[in-house]
Amino acid sequence: MDPKVFDVENADVAWCPGCGDFSILRTLKMALAELEIDSRELVLVSGIGQAGKLPHYLKSNTYNSLHGRAASPATAIKAVNKGLKVIVTTGDGDMYGEGGNHFMHTIRRNPDITTIVHNNMVYGLTKGQASPTTQKDFKTPLQVEGVSLEPFNPLSIAIGLDASFVARTFAGDMNHMKEIFKKAIEHKGYSLVDVFQPCVTYNKINTFKWFKENVYYLDDSYDPHDRSEAFKKAIEYLKFPLGVLYINPNKTPYEDILTVYNEKDTPLYERDVDMDKLKDLIESKRKI
Repeated sequence: MDPKVFDVENADVAWCPGCGDFSILRTLKMALAELEIDSRELVLVSGIGQAGKLPHYLKSNTYNSLHGRAASPATAIKAVNKGLKVIVTTGDGDMYGEGGNHFMHTIRRNPDITTIVHNNMVYGLTKGQASPTTQKDFKTPLQVEGVSLEPFNPLSIAIGLDASFVARTFAGDMNHMKEIFKKAIEHKGYSLVDVFQPCVTYNKINTFKWFKENVYYLDDSYDPHDRSEAFKKAIEYLKFPLGVLYINPNKTPYEDILTVYNEKDTPLYERDVDMDKLKDLIESKRKI
C-alpha cells in the first residue's frame, strides 16, 4: 500500500519547520501502509497540543478529546467496535501531565489501543514551560532558575503497572520508529510508545544531536518478557534505551472481557436496541 493514501490534501501544517512531529507523521503513514490498514477502519484519537494536531494531517476517522483525556474515549471507541484500529496521538504534557490519571487507569484496563506519545520534554504549544518529563535544571520562561523536580518516568510507571507493551523510539531514526510503530499496532492489548521528539523552538538542550548522543539501542540478546530487567532499563538515565522494553502477551484486552460480547462479536452500533429488555434490566436494578 502507498503511504500517500493517508495524505490530507492542502493540509495547513501548523508545526514549526524542523519539528520532530513531521517525521512521526510520515513514519506513522509508512507503518500503516505496510500493515495495509484501511483508513476507514482507523481511528486517531488526540488531546490538546502539537501532537494533538497530527490527525488533521492523516486521512482517517478522528476524535479530538479534552486536554489529557484522549485515552478514555479511545477505550470506549474500541469497546463499541472491536474491529477498529485505535491509535492515540498525544504529547508528554497532554498524556503524562493533564492525563496522568487516565494514563495509569487505561494501562490497568488494557484496551487494545496504541498510544504514541510525542515526548519533547517541554510544553511546545503553550510557549515552552516545563512538562512532566522536563529534565532537572532546565530553564524555561516560567522556571527561570531551572526545573527542580525529578522528571516523570512514563516507562517505569507503565512497566510497574504491567502494561502489556512498552517501547521507546526516536523521531530522528525513522526506520527504527516505523518498526516499533508496527509492533505496537499489531500487539493485542494496550501499547505505549514513547517517542523522543525534539522541539526545535522551545527546547534548545534536548536537540536531535543531544538525543543521538544520549540513547542506545536494545539488541537481540535483550528479553522484553523479563519484567524485572525491563524496569531496570526503564530507570536508566545516563543513556536512554530504545526499543521494546517490555511485553506481556498473556493479558486479556479490556473489550474481550465485556459481557456484551459473550455470545457474539457484533459491534454495538450494529445491534438493535430491545427497549423491553432494557426496561426490564432497569427495573431489576431498582429492586436491589
